[in-house]
Amino acid sequence: LSRYLPTVLSVEEIDMLKSVIDLSKADGQRNRAMIEVLYSCGLRVSELITLKISNIYPKEGFVQVFGKGSKQRLIPISEIALHEISLYMIDRNSWVIKPGEEDFLFLNQRGSHLSRQTVFNLIKQSAMDAGIKTVISPHTLRHSFATHLLEGGADLRVIQELLGHESIATTEIYT
Repeated sequence: LSRYLPTVLSVEEIDMLKSVIDLSKADGQRNRAMIEVLYSCGLRVSELITLKISNIYPKEGFVQVFGKGSKQRLIPISEIALHEISLYMIDRNSWVIKPGEEDFLFLNQRGSHLSRQTVFNLIKQSAMDAGIKTVISPHTLRHSFATHLLEGGADLRVIQELLGHESIATTEIYT
């Protein structure tokens, strides 16, 4: 049986996605930080929208996420992603945040954590604005993360751990 090959963006296309974000809008820096974190950490959209400030360890250079089945994993986070988050936090600190939502990193402008659909719409709109013809989703950034690591010489087992795959067979799709 043939296997599905995931859609992958080039590094240039990832940069284009980030560059079309309108930073003059109130949610512009948030959107840019979300794209950077999705790509540089290889997160699932559910992991992104539930990411908590208390699970980011900038000095140590990693984030703690809870993936499928509430399995915890530690993922390195890039200096660029940490910088984008710090810029976003300046804006976020001026927002009125609903009680119980304070620890969620990415919020909407009503002070609640984001929905999956909001992230899907952001990625779709950014791709259109960047002139990317391929139909993409937040998961495309995860596929791109894994593919770029593999192309850069990373070990398949390391990629498996970073992605939180139970089976190496799931990760082998990138080969």
